[in-house]
Amino acid sequence: MQAKKIIPKILIIAFAVAFGVVCALTGSITSPIGTLWSLFPPVVAICLALLTKEVYSSLFVGIVVGGLLATGFNPIHTVDTVISDGFISAVSGSSGIFIFLVLLGIIVALLNKAGGSQAFGRWASRHVKTKVGAALATFCFGVLIFIDDYFNCLTVGAVMRPVTDKTKISRAKLSYLIDATAAPVCMIAPISSWAAAVASYAPDGQGIALFCKAIPYNFYSLLTFVFIIVLAFSKFDYGPMKLHEDNALNGDLFTTGEFSGAVEDEPATEKGRVIDLVLPIIFLIAVCVFSLFYVGRCMGEEWVFASANYDSSLNFIDAFSNTDATVGLPWGGFIALIGIVIYFIARRLVTFKEAMECIPKGFIAMVPAILILTMATTLKNTTSLLDSSAFVENALASAGALNNFLPAIIFIVACCIAFATGTSWGTFGILIPIVLSIFPVGSELGIVGMSACLAGAVCGDHCSPISDTTIMASAGAQCDHINHVSTQLPYAITVASVSFVSYIIAGFVSNWMVVLPISIVILIGTLFVIKSITAKKA
Repeated sequence: MQAKKIIPKILIIAFAVAFGVVCALTGSITSPIGTLWSLFPPVVAICLALLTKEVYSSLFVGIVVGGLLATGFNPIHTVDTVISDGFISAVSGSSGIFIFLVLLGIIVALLNKAGGSQAFGRWASRHVKTKVGAALATFCFGVLIFIDDYFNCLTVGAVMRPVTDKTKISRAKLSYLIDATAAPVCMIAPISSWAAAVASYAPDGQGIALFCKAIPYNFYSLLTFVFIIVLAFSKFDYGPMKLHEDNALNGDLFTTGEFSGAVEDEPATEKGRVIDLVLPIIFLIAVCVFSLFYVGRCMGEEWVFASANYDSSLNFIDAFSNTDATVGLPWGGFIALIGIVIYFIARRLVTFKEAMECIPKGFIAMVPAILILTMATTLKNTTSLLDSSAFVENALASAGALNNFLPAIIFIVACCIAFATGTSWGTFGILIPIVLSIFPVGSELGIVGMSACLAGAVCGDHCSPISDTTIMASAGAQCDHINHVSTQLPYAITVASVSFVSYIIAGFVSNWMVVLPISIVILIGTLFVIKSITAKKA
């Protein structure tokens, strides 16, 4: 078994070294900068992760390959690039998210210690008694938290794990439900960190307006919601997910690879009530929303409550367009943590000593997510040195003659970039300026193209093992990361295929009131066909 895991890595490394030797000795192969080779490092990491079911070394191999390509296979420069431009830059650039992860881990540990999670689980077991109810409750809760995908993944996971465990929903299915309602709902919510990011790439004053016009054409996000609802009511699963769900019915929620970051909870107090979960979560959401809003009004600069950069003339949407989630979320999490500790001590649910003991527990629970996120961000950094955006721009420019098919082409290109790089924001950051230059400003076909770009970015991000949202969904559900990726791929690909057909139709019929109902019918029909085929095989 170990040999099977090691051999693919050895072959990939040998191939990369051989490629470098050929480049160095013959000089006949052009630089990988701005070519198809620029997407090679993340593809290596993703393929290795799926083949070996091991994510850490797979990401490291991808990072090394990216460093080798970026430095022309110079070993000294490669080490410097991987360390300085890769890991150090990744840690410093993601430090705000790391802090937020740890803060949420501590809050979850506190909720468990105070008995709030257990009380909610007891309440849910009386009111949510079926898998259908638990799946729909998870879906609805995920849709309600539309401010930010990181916040969505970890909060929904913490609240719904006791419910889905009692109704025998596998951790792989829970992580899919979390992932499928995190980025997709943020991408169709005008008041979210994602809407703000999209607006920043559009022409001045047009960002939010373009985002809102693109919502009805965001077929991947909308069809994902339909997909979840149909699966829940039909009590149907297929692909690797079916094995996990069958095992969950027999009490095995993990199947393989139990979450390595899970920490055994100490016995919680029986005095906890449902309000002791609901009130802290509401407080956390409210404080985080306010923090994001305030950071946006301070124009993303260094800020305090007496900041000279504070601009009170900005409205709510404009403030969110200027916000920085890596600053706002840690502030919100820190303030919420202090308030929650005071609340639990005042309620006499935990002592001060017990509250402090939750700090290392919360940190330990988030270590796997932080490690994967660090390495995934490092891989993105080394890949960005290869200038993949230039390759994408040239490829789309050559496809300009296929006018009506361009939305479908843009969707596929965005899927591939987001899958390979693991970032939605980076993908639409590359593509939005290109899309706006291809289509006439304000045209309906241009809106379809813009939406195809956003939908493809979400789809690729949803499927990618190195995506931060995918990593957060695994952490929120406390599910083995590779199990999450491998089980959700068939589901995401099904919705992506229908979305691709929808964009072909939309290229000729640029009316969402016609195309969206057709897309929903095609998706439901596809599911019934898959159900029929799997039933015959069974």
